[in-house]
Amino acid sequence: MRQMHLAAFLIAGNGAHSHALWRHPEATLEFLQPQLYQSIGQILERGKFDLVFFADRLAVSDRYGLNLEVGVQFGDQDATRMDPVPVLALMSGCTQSIGLGATRSTTYHHPYHVARTFATLDHLSQGRAAWNVVTSMNDAEARNFGVEQHLAHDQRYDRADEFVEVCFKLWNSWDSDALQLDQQTGHYADPSKVHYIDHVGSWFQSKGPLNIPKSPQGRPVIIQAGSSGRGQAFAARWAEVIFTVQPDPASMKTYYQAVKSQLADYGRTPEDCKILPAVMPFIGVTEAEALDKQAIHNELVHPLVGLSTLSSHANYDFSQHSLDEPIENIESRGTKGLLQAVLQLTQTQKLTLGEIGKLYGRSVLAPQVVGTATQIADQLEALFRDQVCDGFVISPAYLPGTFAEFVEQVVPELQHRGLFRQDYTGTTLRDHLQLSHLN
Repeated sequence: MRQMHLAAFLIAGNGAHSHALWRHPEATLEFLQPQLYQSIGQILERGKFDLVFFADRLAVSDRYGLNLEVGVQFGDQDATRMDPVPVLALMSGCTQSIGLGATRSTTYHHPYHVARTFATLDHLSQGRAAWNVVTSMNDAEARNFGVEQHLAHDQRYDRADEFVEVCFKLWNSWDSDALQLDQQTGHYADPSKVHYIDHVGSWFQSKGPLNIPKSPQGRPVIIQAGSSGRGQAFAARWAEVIFTVQPDPASMKTYYQAVKSQLADYGRTPEDCKILPAVMPFIGVTEAEALDKQAIHNELVHPLVGLSTLSSHANYDFSQHSLDEPIENIESRGTKGLLQAVLQLTQTQKLTLGEIGKLYGRSVLAPQVVGTATQIADQLEALFRDQVCDGFVISPAYLPGTFAEFVEQVVPELQHRGLFRQDYTGTTLRDHLQLSHLN
């Protein structure tokens, strides 16, 4: 029987998709402390989640009003983001099975550095590492790296294609049997099985080899979130897990079919890439209790905090428009998919910019699923059986409570229905995702 995959979405800071995350009355404010992430890792592992992954960006938001005032004052999605890789190393030490994913940008890093980072994490976690590949999205990030303006959308993906290609070459620069470790002869490794890559391309040069032997998975699992046409092509070529935000089931299905149909263009099968849309659950003993939880959460969102994050995502200053009017089509140099979804919602639901800000701040358009554990399981099962996804990314409304409630109440219901694993059957993230090892 086909079973769903489950991932958890996090940012190492005050928010996630929910901009009320840090304000919620049941939330912890210890998002700068190690114990929160250790606890979350253990909770998710009890729930047999495939992986947890951290989104990341490389700047404080300052697109709204062309300054940082609103984003910092109200705590938007970029107000605080710790580097996720050390956080995952911390979580690795208190877990044994759950996959561990972190974001690294192909626009503001070098392939050798990224390849080395994730090979290290894969070794130290014994085969549980994943890299969430992003191209970054705004000028604030560019300026932190001495560049005045962010690369154009398609150009970012051109660079990213070569970036990932170089990383793959570096991860393959050690054969799986290169290490000898012969203490009697003093032979550490076989030089004939360690290879220069001699890459010279349009964006990068790297001689190689990597100075780390082949890691347990061969290479980390590749996560991606491309939603534009160019982004989908990139994801179809490289991604083994696709994280996507789609506001409704119809959009989920359209996206799922579009990406799956492109996999064959790159010699891949539908099973080679798991597509996981985000959902934000509100779980109650009764439906009324769940609806109350949702209402409490949603009322905590200030419209300007959502618009600050939207401005960052779109690389566009929405402060130049009235909050009381709908927005028209705009030209953006940031993320294309989410902006298009915003514009479509504006038109179909006749929403003002202020209403869009509040909606975006609630969940960045990730659908909220509300009800008892049985009702939540019903909703997820219906989507899964309708072939709109291969599982879900669970996005928290507050921490660590959302994950604890989902693991304690919804996961057993999914397991009872045969829709989710009873236990881990392998040791690596590739095992959990039913992906091949690359040794």
